[in-house]
Amino acid sequence: MELGHVVELMRSAVATILTVASPVLFVAMGVGLIISIIQATTSIQDQTLTFVPKIVAILGVLAALFGWMMTRLTTFTTILIERIPDLAR
Repeated sequence: MELGHVVELMRSAVATILTVASPVLFVAMGVGLIISIIQATTSIQDQTLTFVPKIVAILGVLAALFGWMMTRLTTFTTILIERIPDLAR
């Protein structure tokens, strides 16, 4: 296995991970920012106030995008398994 193949494989894996995880992370960051602004303006400093909306938003994004996420991961895994004989040389 050549170094170029390993680098290309790792680049593809990182790109797939970032593509699949980014919607969930952006929603969690956005909800956290909005809740933080609300907490700062109202002076409510309850920790559970940030936790519950983030969990609900993350579960909503996962429910909405689960099919797309699984398609991306399945495609990457299939390509990886098909390349095993080439990588073993």
